[in-house]
Amino acid sequence: MRDIPVVLSGWRLMVTEEPALKTREVDGTSEIVTDRDGVSQFVVSVFAKSKGQKGEEIRVTLSADPGEGFDEGALVELIGATVSPYSFKNGRGETVSGLAWRAAGLKPLG
Repeated sequence: MRDIPVVLSGWRLMVTEEPALKTREVDGTSEIVTDRDGVSQFVVSVFAKSKGQKGEEIRVTLSADPGEGFDEGALVELIGATVSPYSFKNGRGETVSGLAWRAAGLKPLG
């Protein structure tokens, strides 16, 4: 099951790491991550908190450059947020699993 739509109404999202190009290490060098069409991907970290609950920091891959104005501490909304579960065995034979967050972009609040 992939790209499950996520409704985050009632949650506050605060930028903890400003949006940046998404990169990965390949053979000791850093390369920019692109989608199937060759479009560069971006990543942003946000702290998600619901009233009366503990919060959690999540990293979200953005399918487009969100533009300026998303500094650390800014309150934002994710546009078209989805989540996809993943699981794989790493190089040491350990099973790694989690949730991959994605969004089409960011929208400033306030």
